[in-house]
Amino acid sequence: MGVYKVRVATGNFLLAGTFSSISITLVGTHEESDKKPLDNYGKDFNPGAVEEFKLCCRRWLGDIILVRLHKEPYSFYPSDNWYCSFVEVVSPHGQCYRFPCYQWIEGYRTLELREGKGQTVCDDADSPWLLEQRQAELKHRRECYGWKEYAPGLPRCLAVESIIELDCNTMYSFTKSTNFLLRGGNAQVELRLKGFLSCTNSWAKLDDINKVFCFKKTPITEYVRAHWREDTFFGYQFLNGVHPVMIRRCTELPCNFPVTPAMVASSLGESTSLQDELEKGNIFLADYQILEGIPANTINGYQQYIAAPLCLLLLQPSGELIPIAIQLSQCPGPDNPIFLPSDSEWDWTLAKTWVRYSEFLVHEAVSNLLLTHLINETFILATLRQLPLCHPLFKLLLPHTRYTLHVNILARTLLLRRGGHIEKGMGSGLEGTKVLMAKGMSCLTYASLCFPDDIQERGVDCIPNYYYRDDGLKIWSAIESFVSGIVRYYYPSDAHVLADCELQAWADEIFNQGFLGNEASGFPSSLQSIPELIKYLTMWIYCCSARHAALNNGQYDLGAWMPNFPATLRNPPPQAKGTTSLESYLDTIPEVNSTSLAIYILWILCCEPGDSRSLGTYPDEHFTEEEPKQLIAAFQGRLAQISQEIQERNKSLPIPYRYLDPHQIENSTSI
Repeated sequence: MGVYKVRVATGNFLLAGTFSSISITLVGTHEESDKKPLDNYGKDFNPGAVEEFKLCCRRWLGDIILVRLHKEPYSFYPSDNWYCSFVEVVSPHGQCYRFPCYQWIEGYRTLELREGKGQTVCDDADSPWLLEQRQAELKHRRECYGWKEYAPGLPRCLAVESIIELDCNTMYSFTKSTNFLLRGGNAQVELRLKGFLSCTNSWAKLDDINKVFCFKKTPITEYVRAHWREDTFFGYQFLNGVHPVMIRRCTELPCNFPVTPAMVASSLGESTSLQDELEKGNIFLADYQILEGIPANTINGYQQYIAAPLCLLLLQPSGELIPIAIQLSQCPGPDNPIFLPSDSEWDWTLAKTWVRYSEFLVHEAVSNLLLTHLINETFILATLRQLPLCHPLFKLLLPHTRYTLHVNILARTLLLRRGGHIEKGMGSGLEGTKVLMAKGMSCLTYASLCFPDDIQERGVDCIPNYYYRDDGLKIWSAIESFVSGIVRYYYPSDAHVLADCELQAWADEIFNQGFLGNEASGFPSSLQSIPELIKYLTMWIYCCSARHAALNNGQYDLGAWMPNFPATLRNPPPQAKGTTSLESYLDTIPEVNSTSLAIYILWILCCEPGDSRSLGTYPDEHFTEEEPKQLIAAFQGRLAQISQEIQERNKSLPIPYRYLDPHQIENSTSI
């Protein structure tokens, strides 16, 4: 006979405890125990409690490899949910076994937990019983998390219609939900009380727009309001704004953008020429061809308009990037003039506003919604469906899945629906946004999501003052080093990667359900080696954390002053110069209610509503081995160093770039 000590930890937050009856079965390498109730005097399993129970067994069970937690009715209490953090078992010989859980157990059920050591399917090859346990766990998950098509040409998504169909493990916490609703509700009430959401008039004057972003003014929103018409600030945003992924080095002008040397001579100065600057690598291009043919929306009963501009930029000797030529559609001709800084004040301002509007459309539909939210959902579903709890990659990736399914379903029910916010206030509307995302999906490449490859391919590796690039490369390197350590600890050779059928099924499902089997994209359908696996995992962790932060967190800062980031334009692009005035400009930018709705949405999207975990914060101890714990500590130390370097640099900048400060990056795409 032996006495086993069992410690059970309940999550330390509101409603984490349970009134249900909890029993346990210990499964060892020799045999398993009888089902034993966990019951001390008084109320057990309170929030934050770590409670110890003693179990008497007639025989030694061997090494404990699994525990079964049985959650059953107790007395007259109704069914509830219980958040179990972990179970520890101490054998009669003093051997301690830890079983990570960190999940809600809903209703009445039995949950099997494996001992905390990371185990691939190959590690369980000699145990048919453990292989059967893995398969049963995955079978249950696949029943819970199914696929469906949201729209043709887009990644497939979770097969639910609303957040009420989600289980507790994928929903926002009570704290996060409450803060989210309060922030949004307070802002909307303020806008309604001031009449902004019901006013369909044009703005009488530009300064009146200042009255809308009343929720919060920051030093950056004030800077944008003061400098939005300056060419240097316009160029700065291509590097360090909310969408710093568009520009690429231009060594030869596109044939549909006939900029002549004479047109830009005054911008270049006397000592150089356009050809000289092209050869030096100082000319950059932002091309919005993806917007060509996108159907435009109707707002407040009026037709909206979309263009597909090209914008040529010059890197000056001072290190500043400035626009030198803008063409508002892809087809050159007499009714499609090339606008220049030497044109009249409002001609040039309107041309730049069309570029900023194009930035808004591509940013929101493609770079943000498609390439962070929807792509990340694919990875999360494949992870839940193909990797069991004991798999080392499940342990690695789980913190980066937090709340993404919830926020994506909110996006589909509030934004991407008939009568939703996109249809009410965005120039592409619902149908145009779907078409735009599908076009973005068709031309998506693996290299574009691998940060160092993208920087190299766009030719922006040497441009100065590109803080997005500098900070992003540091964070990519830190993630890569961490991932490399984890992968090499659990996979001694390429052969072990190839032999992991769960891993290969995971990669194949992502390729087919997420990237729609498009071999031309370069995304792998299988992972053949350790370096391939490291790069693939690094790419995803970077995309769901740092990439999302860079594209999301500055939306209100840069967009609260609407003319800098308009969500729609109400008149077609000018077909001749000298036709724009302040009055016609005010009649082109969004009216009062569209402006207010867009700013409200940006405010909601860019503000993390509590219960956040910054990159590298892993309070749930899924890894129990010592080496992975050391790798996590080293990762956290490197991120802290990067954060300190960024904060020190920002002290000397007129506009601090903080969107890739690790303290400002969420572990997952959760807002």
